[in-house]
Amino acid sequence: MKVLILFGSPNDQDVMKKAKDVLDVFSVESASYAISAHRAPELLTEVLAKKEKEGYEVIIAGAGLAAHLPGVVASKTILPVIGVPLKGALEGLDALLSIVQMPKEIPVATVGINNAANAGYLAVSILSLKYPALQEKLVQYRKTMKEKINENNAMEVQYS
Repeated sequence: MKVLILFGSPNDQDVMKKAKDVLDVFSVESASYAISAHRAPELLTEVLAKKEKEGYEVIIAGAGLAAHLPGVVASKTILPVIGVPLKGALEGLDALLSIVQMPKEIPVATVGINNAANAGYLAVSILSLKYPALQEKLVQYRKTMKEKINENNAMEVQYS
């Protein structure tokens, strides 16, 4: 179980680390790279080919502004690609629309602006279809999450 995490600039590292943190909770191996689809397209192609040969199964790609990275990545692989729109100009709305509106036939799944954690959870869900032990871990995680929410909802609210 391996997930590749890509982002266009080292400035995006703090946001994209949230995807890695989720993957770590579920013991899913990951590798992260800051590679610009515009400034280093050859390196991007090289890294994608190498990681596919190494058995990576899902890609999380974060990008801001025009947000080409997720679409470019999807055009170079048949692996599922999850796009994370990152805040830049327009509070990330430009990136969100760019990723959501990818042309048909080369899809990119999309999560909320700066929500790399949800990209991690989606990657785990995708992988859980193939790996029963991961599926059980995800089911248990959600059960525990639900129990905590139910406990919090059952608490009487005190106003001061």
